[in-house]
This record gives sequence, C-alpha cells and structure tokens, in this order.
Amino acid sequence: MEQPSNEQELQQELTQDQLSELLQIRRDKLGALQAEGNDPFAHTTYDVSQFSSDILNAGAPEEGTRVEVSVAGRMISRRIMGKASFAHLLDAKGRIQVYCKRDDLGEESYAAFKTFDIGDIVGVKGFVFSTKTGEISIHAEQITLLSKSLRPLPEKYHGLKDPELRYRQRFVDLIVNPEVRDMFQKRSRIISEIRRRMDERGFIEVETPVLNTTASGASARPFVTHHNTLDLDMYLRIATELHLKECIVGGLERVYEIGRLFRNEGMDPMHNPEFTTIEAYQAYTDYHGMMELAEDLISRCSIAVNGTTKITYQHMQIDLTPPFARVTMNDAVKQATGVDFYGCVSDEEAREKAKALKMEVKDKTASKGKLLAEAFDAFVEETLIQPTFIIDYPVEISPLSKRKPSAPHLTERFELFIGGHEYANAFSELNDPVDQRGRFVQQAQERAKGDDEAMMIDEDFCLALEYGMPPTGGIGIGIDRLVMLLTDAASIRDVLLFPTMKPVK
Repeated sequence: MEQPSNEQELQQELTQDQLSELLQIRRDKLGALQAEGNDPFAHTTYDVSQFSSDILNAGAPEEGTRVEVSVAGRMISRRIMGKASFAHLLDAKGRIQVYCKRDDLGEESYAAFKTFDIGDIVGVKGFVFSTKTGEISIHAEQITLLSKSLRPLPEKYHGLKDPELRYRQRFVDLIVNPEVRDMFQKRSRIISEIRRRMDERGFIEVETPVLNTTASGASARPFVTHHNTLDLDMYLRIATELHLKECIVGGLERVYEIGRLFRNEGMDPMHNPEFTTIEAYQAYTDYHGMMELAEDLISRCSIAVNGTTKITYQHMQIDLTPPFARVTMNDAVKQATGVDFYGCVSDEEAREKAKALKMEVKDKTASKGKLLAEAFDAFVEETLIQPTFIIDYPVEISPLSKRKPSAPHLTERFELFIGGHEYANAFSELNDPVDQRGRFVQQAQERAKGDDEAMMIDEDFCLALEYGMPPTGGIGIGIDRLVMLLTDAASIRDVLLFPTMKPVK
C-alpha cells in the first residue's frame, strides 16, 4: 500500500479503517522523527542549485567529468532493491530519477530514506550520471527529509480524475497531473505576452478600485458588500472601464489593466463569478484600431504557447492568423434567418418577424435593435467558429459606445467570436457628456423597471467627460476564455487555479 489513492476517489479499494490506519502510520513516523530531534518541519532553507529540466537538458556529463547538483522536490515514486533504490523527484520544472545506494549514503541515512513516504518533500545532493538504460539521473550522496506528507497521494494508475475533486483539491491535481501544471504555466506565459506586447505599443498598466459606490461599465448584476466605517453599501467592480477612461481624460493616453472582475450571475463552462480580463483604452483611435489590437494580442499569444496561429479547440480547426472576418450584426442575422430587422418599417413589424422565428418576445415594446441582438444570440453566435468581428451594434444595448455617424441607430462597437463564444468587446468610446448622461438615465429607468443588470449613473464619470475626453478606442478581452482557447480547455474551471465551488457540508 505504498501509494493509496485519495480517500474520496477509491472508496472501493480502501475501507475507511484502512485509510485511517495509513494516516496514523504517517503521523506515527512524524512523531518518532520529532522525538529523535529530527523534525522535518524545522528546515527553513535548502540550497537548490538546479531544476530537474536543467539537468536533463544538459545531458550526460562527459566521461571523467563530475557534475555536482543539489535538487529538492516531492518524491512521487520509489523502488527499493536491498542495498540500492531508485526514486523520482518532482520539482517546479519536471521530474528526475534519483539513485540511492547504502554504501554512498551511509547505513543510517539509507535506513532513514527507506522510511520516507511517497509525497514527502526531500532534498538530494549528488552527481549526475546516465544509467545503463540511458536515463539521466542523480547519484545521491546526501538525502534530507524537508517536509513530511501526512496524506497519501492518489496512486499512479488511477490518479486524480474526478473533475469536481480536482477543482476542490487543486493542490493535489497539480502534483499528480503534469498536464495541469503545464496548462497553468501556459496561462502565465499568455499574460506575460499580453503585458509585453502592450508595453511595446506604448501602453502603461494602471490599477483601479475593486470596491465602487456604483455598478457601471457593463450590463451585469453586481456583488454587494457593506463598508462599516462609512456605513455605505459598495459593489465589487463589474468592469474597469469608467476609471480607465477617466485616466484618458487626465492625459494618460494609452492605459490598460489586467485584473479580476466580479459578476453575480450564473455558472457554466464559460462563466465563473470572478474572472480575469484585460481592458485597454487608446486615445485618438476607434473600434477599427481595437480590432487590430485584438488580432495582434491573440495571434501573438497563440504563437507564444503553441508556436502557431493554427490551433485545434474542442475538435474544431481554428486559424487565428490576422486579419479576422468582419460582419455587421444585421447582416449576420439576415444571413442566418432571412430576416432584415432594420428593414422593418416599425418596431411592431420587427416584433412580428421575431415571433415568426419562434423567438419569445416578452417585452411588448421591444425595439428593432433589442430584437436584432436577441436574434443574434439565438441564431448566429454559436455558428461563428473562425474568428469573426461582429460590428455595428444597436444603440439600445450599447450605452457606452459612440453612435455611427452614417447610421445613428447603430454604434461603433464590435464583439469578437471564436469557436461559437465571445472573446472581446470593444467600442469607439462615447465622449459626448450630454449623450452619455442621457444613456445613463435610460439605463437607470431600465433598472427601476426591474432590470438588475442595467447600469447605474456614475456621476464622477459624467463629470470627467465634461472636461473633455479625446476620441478613444476601448476594448475588453476575457483572459480566462483566451487561455481556454489556446490550451484546448473545455471549461473555465480548468483554467482557474481555484474556481468558485459550492462548499461541501
């Protein structure tokens, strides 16, 4: 029973009594070590000279050359063969084999090594050699127990496979599933590539408040909290947009923020209550400039982690090579349904057309624009596999976007769709303070009618616009979804280290 499985996964293989016995054995070993004055938890540092991958990539030393190394990691396997043993250590960059021989370690140290458990964290000092089978390994001359694992790891053949348990015990998931560690390393590289590219383009990274007195910047239901000292209800931010545009007003002409947003909404494979985005704003450009920015960031991130812009996502072949397709929302819906909502002479005719498409029209005063957006969600979105900018959104659903000069009922807004899902939202930002206040008022009226996703009036932002904001393009890109796309992950929970989970009673 060297490698018993996690207690929630292999109940059929281990009774509770057997598991309890194994846990007690490990605690007894710890107690004995501490009684002897060898408390493994007393170690504060260990001199690590190289990671496993550094040693493996360097290859076998030349004959007659001695390469000394010092490594530390978790022991994930062991094979004892009398006076000699093999083990594998897992560190931050991979795994490496360790050869332990009684004559080299000394009888007392070798005996102690044989009492170590799978999962224990150890330090090894020795020299590099190649085994008869050609595996680069470390010949141990000193081995130290640095931390005691009091719980057994899942055994190697079953591992940790249950998704619910993997999300709840991500620490175990990272230990036993190499592909999970690789995915989160890719996530880090994606974010680093975004920052690198934004810096190259002259943007500066800023930080804006997470706690706000109004919930604006997006259409979403906020989380509400209370500030005791101020005796004031506050909201976790649903967007960083308004504060970033205040930076544009102040003369910081290219700004961005990578940060967490919070929306008190449903959970599914594409949505988590807290998620990470990048929002960026650039003065003196428009939504066309934001299209180019999105193409640049996404294609470069794909190359950074996959080496190519041609990827497979959930069995779909997707080409992220710029430029991406551009289609107006009305044209996309017309092509999918045959209905030209803006060709209707009245909102009433548009409602009849929607009913003919079997759409549920709850609002008896619904406008052409709102019905167009609903038809897009119902008939078009999931069909957009290759990257496509859907442009020119109805003004009714775009309270922060500038109107299209040639068609005032539309706005200069786009959303980017890939693989049937949205990845970015961008505008030519509305900078007319009178128009902006009017749209905020309209949103407040919708909120008063019961729409808890409608925006609140942000007086500070209205005031800022009155000082003058230059023509500006703005964009938000969902980083979690981008990581999903570039790592072929089916659920947002797969790309969040610690997704929101309902507590286990």
